[in-house]
Amino acid sequence: MNALGMQISQLGEFGLIQRIKDALPTLPADVLVGIGDDVAVLRTSGSEYLLATCDAQVENVHFSRSTITPYQLGRRIAAINVSDIAAMAGTPLWALVSLALPRDLETAFVDAAYEGMHEQLRLAGAAIVGGNLSRIDKDIVIDLCLLGKVVPENLLLRSGARIGDLILVTGWLGDSKAGLELIRRPELIVSENGRRQVEQRHLAPQPRLREGQELGSSRLVHAMVDVSDGLLSDIRHICRASRVGAEIWLGKLPVSSACKEAAHVVGEDVSGWALAGGEDYELLFTVPPESSAEIQERVKERTGTCCHVVGKILDETEGIRVCIDDGGKISLSEVSSGWDHFAQG
Repeated sequence: MNALGMQISQLGEFGLIQRIKDALPTLPADVLVGIGDDVAVLRTSGSEYLLATCDAQVENVHFSRSTITPYQLGRRIAAINVSDIAAMAGTPLWALVSLALPRDLETAFVDAAYEGMHEQLRLAGAAIVGGNLSRIDKDIVIDLCLLGKVVPENLLLRSGARIGDLILVTGWLGDSKAGLELIRRPELIVSENGRRQVEQRHLAPQPRLREGQELGSSRLVHAMVDVSDGLLSDIRHICRASRVGAEIWLGKLPVSSACKEAAHVVGEDVSGWALAGGEDYELLFTVPPESSAEIQERVKERTGTCCHVVGKILDETEGIRVCIDDGGKISLSEVSSGWDHFAQG
């Protein structure tokens, strides 16, 4: 890993992940999926695979104490991890929580944060079973590790997409970005219901756990990921892992009226929020065209959630592109591709 003078920003988040992966020894045979995916998949002596994921929330990077309550923060970090398990069609089980806290923080903050984590995990059938505490001089860090399980036949990875598959997404895109913008600019005037909807989608995302399990048990889905970094960034994860290309149909992206209203008052193109806003925690997946209607009907009937066709999988040589309403096409390199912790700028 010797690269004198190189900065992390020159690599970006995903370049750094690859660098770490390359520097480590070959994974043991019982590691089915390791570094590079949001969730590790581990073979055990039992009949089910073990799933392991973790995610951190850092003050003034992921949240501000002035705009989110400790309870909401607790629910949010638990939901983010549950969403990763949902994207594997798994079931969450046990959580470990590490806190780095300043000495002058009131204990009521910790109480409320744990209440939020407990409540969100309880809804998912999981529980907090341990963790760690550490002192930090200033900004709070909460890191949650979640373990889960999945039946091998139901497991969904990023790597299974096939040329000709349709690309579908659950729910709505862009709401979280809309909520973040309204939280940052409370003076903006929008409808009360619209503000409540998108702010809740940002502060208290609801992972698509049941939907993920239904998609896995259907045995019809080829690849899946959750929309955490933005639709474009996350379809790129599928394309890289599956060695395919993709075409996203801009006019088919599901955008709520509340999101459109927020984009209008902010003065932004709502399509940009839907493509690259991130943190929607919807499920993005691919299915053969002949199974699309069946999958949409199944998920709607059993969970109440709509799934929308937003594109198709292409040959790898086609790259990743966005098709706009007038028939034009934009390559991924020409648009923002989503969140990157270490990107320059």
